Amino acid sequence: MANVAKKVSWSGRDRDEEDEPPAAGEATPLLNGAGPGAAGGPPHSRPITHLPFLRLGKLSSVDLDDDVRELETEATNQFPSEIPHNEKLLSLKYESLDYDNCENQLFLEEERRINHTAFRTVEIKRWVICAMIGILTGLVACFIDIVVEKLAGLKFRVVKDNIDKFTEKGGLSFSLLLWAILNSSVVMVGSVIVAFIEPVAAGSGIPQIKCYLNGVKVPHVVRLKTLVIKVCGVILSVVGGLAVGKEGPMIHSGAVIAAGISQGRSTSLKRDFKIFEYFRRDTEKRDFVSAGAAAGVSAAFGAPVGGVLFSLEEGASFWNQFLTWRIFFASMISTFTLNSILSFYHGNPWDLSSPGLINFGRFDSEKLGYTFQEIPIFIVMGVVGGILGAIFNALNYWLTMFRIRYIHRPCLQVIEAMLVAAVTAAVGFVMIYCSSDCQPLQGDSVAYPLQLFCADGEYNSMATAFFNTPEKSVVSLFHNPPGSYNPMTLGMFTLMYFFLACWTYGLTVSAGVFIPSLLIGAAWGRLFGISLAYLTSGAIWADPGKYALMGAAAQLGGIVRMTLSLTVIMMEATGNVTYGFPIMLALMTAKIVGDYFVEGLYDMHIQLQSVPFLHWEAPVTSHSLTAREVMSAPVTCLRRIEKVGTVVDILSDTSSNHNGFPVVESSPDPTQVAGLRGLILRSQLIVLLKHKVFVERANLTLVQRRLKLKDFRDAYPRFPPIQSIHVSQDERECMMDLTEFMNPSPYTVPQEASLPRVFKLFRALGLRHLVVVDNHNEVVGLVTRKDLARYRLGKEGLEELSLAQT
Repeated sequence: MANVAKKVSWSGRDRDEEDEPPAAGEATPLLNGAGPGAAGGPPHSRPITHLPFLRLGKLSSVDLDDDVRELETEATNQFPSEIPHNEKLLSLKYESLDYDNCENQLFLEEERRINHTAFRTVEIKRWVICAMIGILTGLVACFIDIVVEKLAGLKFRVVKDNIDKFTEKGGLSFSLLLWAILNSSVVMVGSVIVAFIEPVAAGSGIPQIKCYLNGVKVPHVVRLKTLVIKVCGVILSVVGGLAVGKEGPMIHSGAVIAAGISQGRSTSLKRDFKIFEYFRRDTEKRDFVSAGAAAGVSAAFGAPVGGVLFSLEEGASFWNQFLTWRIFFASMISTFTLNSILSFYHGNPWDLSSPGLINFGRFDSEKLGYTFQEIPIFIVMGVVGGILGAIFNALNYWLTMFRIRYIHRPCLQVIEAMLVAAVTAAVGFVMIYCSSDCQPLQGDSVAYPLQLFCADGEYNSMATAFFNTPEKSVVSLFHNPPGSYNPMTLGMFTLMYFFLACWTYGLTVSAGVFIPSLLIGAAWGRLFGISLAYLTSGAIWADPGKYALMGAAAQLGGIVRMTLSLTVIMMEATGNVTYGFPIMLALMTAKIVGDYFVEGLYDMHIQLQSVPFLHWEAPVTSHSLTAREVMSAPVTCLRRIEKVGTVVDILSDTSSNHNGFPVVESSPDPTQVAGLRGLILRSQLIVLLKHKVFVERANLTLVQRRLKLKDFRDAYPRFPPIQSIHVSQDERECMMDLTEFMNPSPYTVPQEASLPRVFKLFRALGLRHLVVVDNHNEVVGLVTRKDLARYRLGKEGLEELSLAQT
């Protein structure tokens, strides 16, 4: 591991290039909160040594050559032309969240003081927070929908009037130029605010939220600034005509809202409202973020049950059955809020006909039922969706690798986004111009009908697909009557939009892939239905709209590989339970076929960012490995009563920036076995140093300042860096008693435990550190997230990933 690659953040650029200095704990966002060695580098790389009390040894970390260090320094100061990237790396830059409560004396005393009335009050607060999450998520969704409708409508009317004008006069190239300039200008603004202000707001945000709920701390992912940039960015991306949707980012937006409300304060605005202080810890925050993600799905699709299942299937790694009802409540409140406001906005205050940002419209099961002979057809469509999804993901994989290596400068990212916007407009214009598919205009079925070279009373059918927001294009493909589209129109649209959507996903803009995937699938699904109708001489069951729905489900399933939640979302969005079974068949088939070739899109992007993501199970061939082989060793330990200077030196050691420290018994005899007594975190030690919780000159009879759990919650989640805490020379000679603050019962495993057993314990409990002990209860190693995530099943069996020091 001498040759370590320089890695970049989710946005495609290094975090060190930001003007705003990261908060404490995020300045070097490393795995398990520990710095480049987070409790260790490559396990079993050095022999375990036993030193008395203070250290069982210095943590090993990834070694860097001097040449590589110089290369990294240059890369920080100036942008290199190419950033090397290796997919078989595991980044040490990510912290880990701690989903296990630290049951120290302070925590236990507080829990014992909570009587039945106080417990009921806490439960009521949880319900109030969930209601607030639903309301605010619904309001944000309303804002996005209304602003997109206004701005997109204005843009389409300007371009339509211009095209109509120059169709008669000649010189349609001016219309093309106007359309491309409008798109590029809007997208430029959306890309600039993401690339230069908050890069983590790029994309849909679903991979980042998946990582957060899995236990990985992605810097800035649930901040207020991220929410503002996300909302503004997705509005500008959709209005700019990119092949994107506004539904995916709602999941990220809901998660940010939940993370903020549940803490009762805003660290970005430096305002503390002194409420909900009990929930200021990773365990509680995670549960509310799950509710926020579900509320986002509910607001996007009008599918509260689908939102709960999405949070369970795709988001939450740790699930509490008591949480299900609260999450469902937040989802229902979210869709009701959106429905109420949009219905009022559209002039139907008592109608409540807008349950989500996209409404697929109702499918009449009496007219559009399905028969037994269609079931194999739906399975075939699932196979097609799986293959097309695998092609989409493979192309996007190589494109993302290219972006990581070459398009890592913010200015280049903005230029690429503008180029994609201009090309999208140009492709749409050329296809509309070349299309001779004219259809009779019937009422107000087409929002912005372009006549172009069609006869009076007719409109260009290709324009209904390109000259519209993606959501309305999907609905038109679902519900326009048979004969509304020429097969050539659908075929060309599918081909071009497939590549445009693939190129667009991964740009430095806020955008989702849900709606583009549905639109691609609806187009080829409708084409499939038209072909069936032709082959069966117009059989009544071969309705193009029905097959458009199945194609949309198969395509989305083939790209993102969701099954349960997507089935329910499609059922709720269409208001039809009848199609539940064929949708499920298409989705399952698409997932099975797609998984045979490549991973799902979200998992692929998580892997490309080298995130230490823990899947549901350990690799199936890993039983031969034991805790001794995978653990990080040696481990830095602290004595139960430790010298302040020693603690400061350990925390200040940048070469081994540990985060978790086993606490061993204090003993004057260095030959005595230092048995494990507990575990204490870096964040706890920093709070103790900040409040000067130590006694003078080892005189343990003096009274210490009594800390409360509130002192630790007030510092959460941005604990101050050790460099900001001043400790005088006299104070360095004082002692610090860790007994009251350490977790006296950390989870431990014997060194002979198998990797699957260690993995199951670590993953199921959401641990941050797992102490490995010998038969004498002496600490021999520490298992952290990266130690488990390093092992995965590759094409040639079990493989071990290298560690990147960035």
